[in-house]
Amino acid sequence: MGAPDRRGLLQRDHEKLSVRRQCQLLSVARSSVYRPPRPANDNDLELMRRTDHLFTGGPFLGSRRIMAMLKGAGCRINRKRVQR
Repeated sequence: MGAPDRRGLLQRDHEKLSVRRQCQLLSVARSSVYRPPRPANDNDLELMRRTDHLFTGGPFLGSRRIMAMLKGAGCRINRKRVQR
C-alpha cells in the first residue's frame, strides 16, 4: 500500500487517536497531511509529455541529447529536469 493510500485512511476527527499518532501508525509524514500537494503546472505536463515522447521514440537517447532536442524545439529545460 502506497503513501497516498495510507494517507487516505487517516481520520482527522477521530475521537481517540490524534493526527500525530495516526501518522506514526500509518508511517506517513505529518507534513504531507497538513499541507495539500501543489497541483502540476500545465507547462510541466507539456514538458513531461514531450520528454516521454522523445524517450519512447528512442530509448537509447540520453538526458543530454533529449535536452538538446527540446532546446532546439524552443523549450527552456536543463539536463537535471530531463533526468527527473
